[in-house]
Amino acid sequence: MTYRMPAEWTEHEGCLMAWPVRPDLWGDTLAEVKREYAAVARAIAEFEPVTMVAPPGHGDEARAHCGTGAGAGTGTGIAVVELPTDDSWFRDSAPIFVLDGDGRRAGVDFRFNAWGRKHSPWDADDRISGLLLEHLGTPAIRSGMILEGGAITVDGEGTLITTEQCLLHPNRNPEMTRQEIEAELKARLGVTTIVWLPYGGALDTETDGHVDGVCAFVAPGKVVVQLPADPGHPDYVRMRANRAVLEHSTDAQGRPFEIVDLPQAAFVEVDGREVEVGYLNFYLANGGVVVPVADHPEDAAALAVLAAAYPDRKVVGVRARVIAYGGGGIHCITQQIPAATQTTATPSTATQTTATPSAAARA
Repeated sequence: MTYRMPAEWTEHEGCLMAWPVRPDLWGDTLAEVKREYAAVARAIAEFEPVTMVAPPGHGDEARAHCGTGAGAGTGTGIAVVELPTDDSWFRDSAPIFVLDGDGRRAGVDFRFNAWGRKHSPWDADDRISGLLLEHLGTPAIRSGMILEGGAITVDGEGTLITTEQCLLHPNRNPEMTRQEIEAELKARLGVTTIVWLPYGGALDTETDGHVDGVCAFVAPGKVVVQLPADPGHPDYVRMRANRAVLEHSTDAQGRPFEIVDLPQAAFVEVDGREVEVGYLNFYLANGGVVVPVADHPEDAAALAVLAAAYPDRKVVGVRARVIAYGGGGIHCITQQIPAATQTTATPSTATQTTATPSAAARA
């Protein structure tokens, strides 16, 4: 069977999130970030069901914060399940879902090494993708390549955009060439054209420059790009270099890109440290766009840009200052489950072939 990753704007069965519990990451902000995660979950649950995964023993706390509403499977609402996790960034550690030509769903289980071994332990997060697929009754397609979902954006029609800063970083897949990385992305996600942007965010030292901080597909042939208006912003020149690449590129269907600029930037202080809340790190829900905001003067203008880009969706801002302090945004803490149109079948042996020898070491 041939699988492809659908665009994020296609219909979702629901959304996956993970409950934050890691004290060495959040420190004194842990209580506040739990409130932010719960607010994000409730906002998304207005559009589609949310499954919140909590480490064993933390399920009741997550339920108390989030409320469970109607519960998964009955429309909107939040369901809490307990599975072992290390961290709470499901865009990167949860499976990447794909559909075959008949609409049957599978999940690609890429390797995960905590963004180049930045946090320890990460073994539970490396396993969580497989556990989630088992929990959901979804067949797994295993890959030996390390890949985080925040490192890619796709149009569902054969085009994938990523950054050289992240995917070619030696702390991910040092044994793989650029060509081998491209081949694995094409094989697992069903893409035919890969556009490499040179830069992720200069301040994004946590993920080494994920694309979901700089560029996102709005529709086939249309992208929104972070383009800071302030010449003093550390990404002022870098993001214009990214934009120039897009201006001279075409997608898998041969279309030039229509580009929407998102010039707003919001810097706020959290626990004595200045952080940037990235408006581009939003989640597309069924009929909605859930956007991180900062209680900052730039919030309204950024929401207006995204409302114009997504005129058929309700744009909702949710405070995500502490999530930004931890190194990400709303897109980083969510993973969509695309709706399947047929009962999922087990992938063939060929589609389960791993990419690299390192797959043999999977825990």
